[in-house]
Amino acid sequence: MQVKRIVANIATSDIAAAKTFYRDVLGLELWMDFGWIATYGVQQEMKGQISFASQGGSDTPVPDLSIEVDDLDEALARMRHAGFEVTYGPVQEPWGVRRFYVRDPFGKLVNILSHAIERRE
Repeated sequence: MQVKRIVANIATSDIAAAKTFYRDVLGLELWMDFGWIATYGVQQEMKGQISFASQGGSDTPVPDLSIEVDDLDEALARMRHAGFEVTYGPVQEPWGVRRFYVRDPFGKLVNILSHAIERRE
């Protein structure tokens, strides 16, 4: 058996609130909208990952989601322009990522990050 996909599900009564944060600011595409569920994603192939943590690193809270971007400064500017409050960072962490935390419209703590160096897999 092989896992084919990992999906994060966020419970909300206001599905449309995801549009500004996840589509307009982060640039995810709306893939499906049935009214009771809306799914956003990207067409590029990505690796799935589940992390288990006792803290978020640097003694921060464990984020609900982590989203890696190719341009952290642009992501930060877009979040601030859209009115989302940055609650941590931006900061260069000792383990090689630059990141900031922001709360999405549902109160979820989102870790927006970019790797400072190319990862080896």
